[in-house]
Amino acid sequence: MELLRNAVRPYAWGSRTTIPELLGRPVPAPHPEAELWMGAHPGDPSKVVGPDGTERSLLELVEADPVAQLGEKCAGTWGGRLPFLLKILAAEEPLSMQAHPSADQAAEGYAREEAAGIPRDAANRNYPDPTAKPELVCALTEFHALAGFRDPTRTVKLLNAIETPGLAKYTSLLAAQPDSDGLRALFTTWITLPQATLDELLPEVLDACVAHVKDHGEFNTECRTILELGEAHPRDAGVLAALLLNRLVLRAGEAIYLPAGNLHLYLHGTAVEILANSDNILRCGLTPKHVDVPELLRVVDFAAVEMPVLKGEEGDCGAVYRTGAPEFELSRVEWTASDREPVRAVSTGPQILLCTEGALHVVAEDGGELVLNRGQSIWLAAVDPAVTITPTGDRPAQLFRATAGTC
Repeated sequence: MELLRNAVRPYAWGSRTTIPELLGRPVPAPHPEAELWMGAHPGDPSKVVGPDGTERSLLELVEADPVAQLGEKCAGTWGGRLPFLLKILAAEEPLSMQAHPSADQAAEGYAREEAAGIPRDAANRNYPDPTAKPELVCALTEFHALAGFRDPTRTVKLLNAIETPGLAKYTSLLAAQPDSDGLRALFTTWITLPQATLDELLPEVLDACVAHVKDHGEFNTECRTILELGEAHPRDAGVLAALLLNRLVLRAGEAIYLPAGNLHLYLHGTAVEILANSDNILRCGLTPKHVDVPELLRVVDFAAVEMPVLKGEEGDCGAVYRTGAPEFELSRVEWTASDREPVRAVSTGPQILLCTEGALHVVAEDGGELVLNRGQSIWLAAVDPAVTITPTGDRPAQLFRATAGTC
């Protein structure tokens, strides 16, 4: 049981206050801070802090003795790799629109790009590793996202509500085939439009959204989102694609699971995210980064879904967000100011415990103990004993527990 020192990723869409406040640093930060990474990702592994203050890369620890750190089953299943990465997301601005491949798609794409000799760090590389990348995001504050394709009949109603001369033929295209094939056809048409056509259509759509918002129309929230995206990316086909997705608002403690093929876009808010330890991303737009349209179309799932909002089910250590993803499982424990009931964390695999509110007293069955303050996390190797966690002081407290799903 050891404290972690975690890497901060300074992407442009991040907040200058959220992560510094969480870590007890001065605010605002000089630059946006978007993500706090907890895990053994090769790009920015956490550091394990020893009792004497010395630090060692968690990645090095896992690679040196994967069975002790991960457990025999987990090490065998995942080739000696920690299969998950835990993050805090602090989105001040929208991220790129993207989807992730399935395990089979990732393995095939990786092998194909390796055979083609594309460097793994090349800007046009789609598959830097051969693994899937499912993810779950759980809101810490009100969290806004676009995820999954909306029921096409509902989308037709939205498009009719912002009807323009240039938009009419596309509305008719989906209205004539309001199913997954119609969504695929319209999505493909929009993201492959010639730039000149897009430059004519987008201003029309944005003007119609302005009018709809002024009239307090039924799709006010959706139109405001399109205007926000259009302002940030005025010539991007991803703005049109956003018209096809479910608009979600998560309250603190609510989560959504994003399996392979789910097209999504995080808009604003703070959340805990757990995902498979992979870098495979197929981008659709709203980004200066590489967009491979043919490969994207191979990966995206065009089935219309009403994204289920997960509130957590009772588990052995708080509320667990069940997804079926073999790489990870996330649990959350919340204590009120008057609730001091301890919880016990037992696992045959690796665990990361993250405190996002208050302070926690963590006691191991072998007698070791430490205090986990807000913004801090600890690593529990598979060989470590079970721990009991109790909030300290008289303030509310919150704990997130990340484990490997199949261990």
